[in-house]
Amino acid sequence: MNLFRFFWTTHKWVGIGLAVLVVIISSTGFLLLLKRESAWIQPPTMEGAAGGEAEFISMQELFARVWAVEHAAFTTLDDVDRVDFRPGNRVFKVRSQHDFMEMQVCAVTGDVLSIATRRSDLIESIHDGAFFAKWFRTWIMPLAALGLLFLTFSGLWIWLAPIIRRRRKRRLRAGGGSGAFEDR
Repeated sequence: MNLFRFFWTTHKWVGIGLAVLVVIISSTGFLLLLKRESAWIQPPTMEGAAGGEAEFISMQELFARVWAVEHAAFTTLDDVDRVDFRPGNRVFKVRSQHDFMEMQVCAVTGDVLSIATRRSDLIESIHDGAFFAKWFRTWIMPLAALGLLFLTFSGLWIWLAPIIRRRRKRRLRAGGGSGAFEDR
């Protein structure tokens, strides 16, 4: 089997195998690009009350306010995935490990400003493969990246090989070739 036929065949089957994954990655990537413009995808960052850093509540006060809401996604410290602090907005974003929930708390008053679903986190977990399984993200996604690189290079070869072959044949017919590059 010559190199062109090998690339043609493997390009076809790798492309078919990766097609579903490419659709998932590109559609979720598109949604992630729009996450700041869509409150449905990611809740907008709220504005806290005016005040300086001396007036910010402590972490203990923050968690006391979060637990006081009695939301199912925020019952213990083990439920909290992370706390993002936005000093410009004077807001703490407390993110749950469950159901992609987020609670925004004013850094000055301690008032709960918003409780909403962060669909962007769900979309991101689908995008990077973590939604399916840890092994999927660890093994399949890197293989998919290598497969896409292979598709790029094999596609270029499939496109360039006939052009190179035609030019060699024209050169040989015109008498400009030494015969060393004849197609076999």
